Amino acid sequence: MKTIKTWSTPVRDVESLSIPCVLCGSRQFRPRLSGEGFSYVACRGCGLVQINPQPLDQTVMSRYREDHGEAYLSYELANEAPFLRLQELALEDAGFYGWEKTLFKGPPPRALDVGCATGSLLALLRERGWQVRGVEISTPQAEYARVKRGLDVRSLPLAENNFSNGEFTLVLASHVIEHLNDPAAFAGEVYRILSPGGLFLVTTPNIAGFQARLFKGRWRSAIFDHLYLFSVKTLSQLLLRAGFGIERVVTWGGLAAGTAPGPVKRWADRAAKKHGLGDVMLIRAVKKAGSLSNPTGYR
Repeated sequence: MKTIKTWSTPVRDVESLSIPCVLCGSRQFRPRLSGEGFSYVACRGCGLVQINPQPLDQTVMSRYREDHGEAYLSYELANEAPFLRLQELALEDAGFYGWEKTLFKGPPPRALDVGCATGSLLALLRERGWQVRGVEISTPQAEYARVKRGLDVRSLPLAENNFSNGEFTLVLASHVIEHLNDPAAFAGEVYRILSPGGLFLVTTPNIAGFQARLFKGRWRSAIFDHLYLFSVKTLSQLLLRAGFGIERVVTWGGLAAGTAPGPVKRWADRAAKKHGLGDVMLIRAVKKAGSLSNPTGYR
């Protein structure tokens, strides 16, 4: 059965460093998945699946900036319409539109899209009345969003933008957290910049989903660029540790297009969504009213 991998930068030898598990601090790991250019381990303490030893953060940054930024822009532009449609469906599943209706009683709410690519979702939110900003470390994509769409998109990593405490009502991160060297620090920074009652909508591949279990090392999200592969359990633990409350979890995607006949794929998609075994998951996390700016101290 053929699988189609997610876009990834070319595999090459890079300097790496052994680190403790970002979720529980353990240094005990067992082999989990391997394939061309990658080898994942699972933490014996909490089960978080990760590449470890891990490439240095400056190496990771350079993949999307100097090394392969133009290729990444071409990929995003070629798939912009279907990607946007998937994000709209994910927002619907997350109950976003009902929540949004409660917000427009005062000043326009503020949204930040981290890893906003070419800015198509930000442009949609702007049309709906939001004040919007973006973060995108792929320089060509950030420039496209600024020039072609007139968006305020920053090219620095999230923490380096020095956004104010409680500045945003909504923070979105779609297929970002699995690329980061320190997803715990990222979650803590999102918590700090969210206003009380604000939502964090985080989307990432689901290592506990049906496709991952079926394809193992051939799974399309097991790639050189994904430093972490979360399950609902491990991502929920990471968000709870950062101070969030978990309001909703949804998954989708039973079989990838081209891997099964249409009727089989449709059945698998419905079953995976119903039973929480989808290939991709979205967690709707909330910063509860009255919460501290940053209870974990992550920055």
